[in-house]
Amino acid sequence: MTKPLKVIFMGTPDFAASALKQLHESSHHEVIAVYSQPPRPKGRGHKLQPSPVQAYAELENIKVFTPISLKKAPEQEEFAALNADIAVVAAYGLILPKAVLQAPKYGCLNIHASLLPRWRGASPIQRAIWAGDEKSGVTIMQMDEGLDTGDMLLKEEMALNKDMSCSMLHDALADMGAQMIVKVLDQYAEHGQIKGEKQDDALTCYAPLLKKEDGDIEWSQSATQIDRQIRALNPWPGVRTQSAGKRFKIIEAQVSEAQSDSDARGLVLNKKGDIACGDKSVIRLIKIQPDGKKPMDFASALNGGYIEIGDHFE
Repeated sequence: MTKPLKVIFMGTPDFAASALKQLHESSHHEVIAVYSQPPRPKGRGHKLQPSPVQAYAELENIKVFTPISLKKAPEQEEFAALNADIAVVAAYGLILPKAVLQAPKYGCLNIHASLLPRWRGASPIQRAIWAGDEKSGVTIMQMDEGLDTGDMLLKEEMALNKDMSCSMLHDALADMGAQMIVKVLDQYAEHGQIKGEKQDDALTCYAPLLKKEDGDIEWSQSATQIDRQIRALNPWPGVRTQSAGKRFKIIEAQVSEAQSDSDARGLVLNKKGDIACGDKSVIRLIKIQPDGKKPMDFASALNGGYIEIGDHFE
């Protein structure tokens, strides 16, 4: 392999921090600077907290930039002055203008948590589970000015089972992407370029940023659809329902093989936690959280008087 690449890393959440850690520890290449979203207020005291990427970079004494935007000339000139060979982007959260995309010698690469061209956009992990996809994966992509539209350089996939939660898939794809980006940078260092594969725009789906209302349950849906929603949206925004003015967050459930005789969708059928859903299907609630309380199993909610058999979720 030729000399190590000088890399700018651009990312914000835990997903990105996994890749930064892998790059830094690999010692194949030199991370010369990190870009991350500015610190945000968190917790009861609303104290400013650095992102996971910034926190790791500062721990390892890597120079950190936290601009609000990269649209203006001073920020773009500062970026270009770093003289990077390549930039690696993972869930950064800012749009990169043309001047930034073209500044590094080999441009900017994106670690995208889906098998492009499927699920372009901000929430590919959640959408894959919610849609019932049989597989997911990571695509390393050469960035252009479009939304996740650039040429694909490397793809790896994994099967999705019926128990896969968002947290589980997130962690698996974060590890996968971290390993993959080192492989791709090694190829750039050795060959100076990688031939990419064009995306087929006709095969794409859009994964928009999740909203709190995405967590509202429609009990007319089948138990399978509701189960996917619960697994996809945990921990955020979480899946919610209510009964007689009492609100609940559903943490964990499973599809029952039983069928309901009731047409009252959302009806609590028995002490096992079975709930009537659309198409006479049944979902069993395993863990729920009454408003203002800690998560608990269904039996505890029943014994505590938070729920009664015959209640109706809306």
